[in-house]
Amino acid sequence: MKTTRRDFIRQSSMAGMASYMGALGFTASSYRNIIGANDRVRVGVVGFSDRHRNDHIPAFLASNKELNFDIIAVSDIWKKKREAGKDFLTQKMGHAIQACVNNEELYNIKEVDAVIISTADFQHAWHTVEAVRAGRDTYTEKPLAETMEDARAVLKAVKESGKIVQIGSQRRSGGNYKAAADFIKEGKFGPIVMVELTWNVNQPGRWRRPALVTEMREQDTDWKRFLINRPYEPFDARKHLEFRLFWPYSSGIPGQWMSHQIDTVHWFSGFPHPRSVSANGGIYVWKDGRRNADTLTAVFDYGPLNDPSIGFQVMFTSRQTNAAGDVKEIYYSNGGTLNLDTNKISPEGGLTEKYAKAMNMQANQLPEMSLQELAAKVSTDASTGNDPLTTAHMRNWMECVRSRKQPNAPIEAGYNHSIAVIMANAAYRTGQRVTFDETTQEVMAGGNVFKY
Repeated sequence: MKTTRRDFIRQSSMAGMASYMGALGFTASSYRNIIGANDRVRVGVVGFSDRHRNDHIPAFLASNKELNFDIIAVSDIWKKKREAGKDFLTQKMGHAIQACVNNEELYNIKEVDAVIISTADFQHAWHTVEAVRAGRDTYTEKPLAETMEDARAVLKAVKESGKIVQIGSQRRSGGNYKAAADFIKEGKFGPIVMVELTWNVNQPGRWRRPALVTEMREQDTDWKRFLINRPYEPFDARKHLEFRLFWPYSSGIPGQWMSHQIDTVHWFSGFPHPRSVSANGGIYVWKDGRRNADTLTAVFDYGPLNDPSIGFQVMFTSRQTNAAGDVKEIYYSNGGTLNLDTNKISPEGGLTEKYAKAMNMQANQLPEMSLQELAAKVSTDASTGNDPLTTAHMRNWMECVRSRKQPNAPIEAGYNHSIAVIMANAAYRTGQRVTFDETTQEVMAGGNVFKY
């Protein structure tokens, strides 16, 4: 029977979950004999978001009993979300949950060992800094940071703390992505010459919360705390609840979608960030007051900084106005194609005998291969929740909180995808070709440091 992309991701993600413990040399039963494995890890929730309710919680519940994790508290600065989070988590966990009006109150609960952070995009870095300085491990949603100031601050804080921080780049816990990474890193694919990334939807309500916007009142939330280090603006429920539409609270498409796919480019290629980025786009259809583009194309140049003759191009295209093309990640080499939509490696586009012979060269064509066959084979009867990649990724974080090993998406991965996100956002907003200054760790547009 034909295996769909969704089916394969589900199976390969379960492969990643099951093979992880086997690679470390212990079974689920022997895992409990590790020193400290019987001590319950108590988790707090920072921001009761749709992402947390719909994806984090099913992922957490897939492994929490086995690994002895519990959720005991939730922090949210809006009263409605705080109370909703308390009720929801009480029902899911089967015991009372403490609701906190802010993160200070949360971290005053000495029993909290770790937190799951899924607040507004621009808050992720600051909330991670708060958490690790308070001595807590974190599962931090992407994008990690939307400005280099925030990115540098969170990288420094995490490195100094020694805390376990998993960035929510869940592709890094998928069996098909791991197989692709190994195939490329082992030199079997050949040098990457081009990457095409696509993320298209047709959803006028994407990132909109019109019903909730009518319910929010300034007296029921902490607007100044919401703003953190962004310039002051008068209270606006849309910017609070629909932040993904409004720079500087989110870059929109780059931070939400591109951050996932560009992270795989860094992982597969070994390059930490682009050499340069150019971008174009606009608000072409959804004239709803947003500040962020509904259509964006960014073109990246990757390669060693000291040798511009070596490298490859990445083209990212995204639109919220027509869903044709869906979501795709396709890698090209001189010998063929690695397609993470079909999960196939093929000779498609490789150098054929006809054209090689004319130039006194050897043909270069990859064999037909399946990433499914390269990924680990495991039982398919495990519970995977609503989102198998997130389920595998959450489990990896929980295991690393136990083992103190680095997780699949450590802080450096988040720092690097943040550079690419900020560069793309800067290129779109300034119309300039954007570069990165390695010495100052700043994004440069037209010779100037990019600032919001």
